[in-house]
Amino acid sequence: INMHHGNRTTVSGFLLLGLSNQAEHQKVLFVLFLGMYLVTVVGNGLIILAIGLDSYLHTPMYFFLANLSLADISSVSTSVPKMLMNIQTKTQSISYENCITQVYFSIVFVVIDNFLLGVMAYDRFVAICHPLNYMTIMQPRLCVSLAVIPWVLSNAVALIHTLLLLPLLFCDSNTLPHFFCDLAPLLKLSCSDTRINELVLFIAGLSVVTFPFALILFSYICIVRAVLRISSTEGKWKAFSTCGSHLTVVLLFYGTIVGVYFFPSTTHPDGGDKIGAVLFTVVTPMMNPFIYSLRNKDMKGALRKLLSRKIFLPLMPWASDLSP
Repeated sequence: INMHHGNRTTVSGFLLLGLSNQAEHQKVLFVLFLGMYLVTVVGNGLIILAIGLDSYLHTPMYFFLANLSLADISSVSTSVPKMLMNIQTKTQSISYENCITQVYFSIVFVVIDNFLLGVMAYDRFVAICHPLNYMTIMQPRLCVSLAVIPWVLSNAVALIHTLLLLPLLFCDSNTLPHFFCDLAPLLKLSCSDTRINELVLFIAGLSVVTFPFALILFSYICIVRAVLRISSTEGKWKAFSTCGSHLTVVLLFYGTIVGVYFFPSTTHPDGGDKIGAVLFTVVTPMMNPFIYSLRNKDMKGALRKLLSRKIFLPLMPWASDLSP
């Protein structure tokens, strides 16, 4: 469907080619992504519930983790349900409005993850380097501010990109070689001058990655120096163990960024973009609950208590397997 815009024609919708154009792959992709989506939503949802219901977890670290889990649920819900619906209905279309909405929210939740990982690194820095002043520094007002700021900044970044995207025209082609509307493929598709969009994308992208990563790097340099000053091996291990889950998520998240953007696939450039998008939007949000629950005794204990409640046992009989 095309709309006339002056002397030119611009599309009113797009076709999402998805991850494969082979008909025999569609059922496999549907089952695989439905499974990953459900695991992500249930896993992160359980973490939010466990933190909310267990007063022992009402600390800054778990407050930030609950925000990260909420962002992960939202991130995977931005792209995967539409992809599953298209596979099920055997269509590839998405309206212009829905496409722009996907672009906005996909930017929001990737940026939020970046900032929250930086905030969580700062929390660990205060806990290990200034343990006696931890509760004095990490007061509720500061914690709320550190959680709200990433949401505000991420929406501001997404709004800037979206407002710059709206005037662009898409004249001839409306086919996106992707499974959801991502900003970079849309800019390639436009017949308008996208130099300003690309410049803003570069500057904003560099800032969004650099500032949180610099905070994480600074925090862990200070943490390592503080831990090395601890005389007992047991004390060192205990200090490092409180950072283990966060550090694993950081390595997974930024490792994906390095793999996708600094070492792109030379043989399958489009495939590389798709693989990177899958890692960002599906795999990383799915892995976070496992990383935090398997490596954290307090979280495992809270999940056991949550899953052993009478309301959950009839629905999830496997919950008893988590008992000590």
